[in-house]
Amino acid sequence: MKVSKTIETEMPGLGRMIRKAREADRRPLTQICADAGMTPANWYRIESEETKVLPIQTLHSIEQVLGVSFGITFDEEQNNTEDV
Repeated sequence: MKVSKTIETEMPGLGRMIRKAREADRRPLTQICADAGMTPANWYRIESEETKVLPIQTLHSIEQVLGVSFGITFDEEQNNTEDV
């Protein structure tokens, strides 16, 4: 049996923030992308916000590679179950 949970949040201007953080980094885009495990084309789609839904794992990879945090977190629900 599977249990699934999907949470989405709007983050206006995230692409612009990623671009500014990348531009502040002195490494070439090709190196940043290689470190993040993505292509430059995909990176540009994220920066231009053509990518409409960004997986949290991808965001964390971008944050790690750039050494920044964009402050996006999802609080996990507390699952309290009791035997009846």
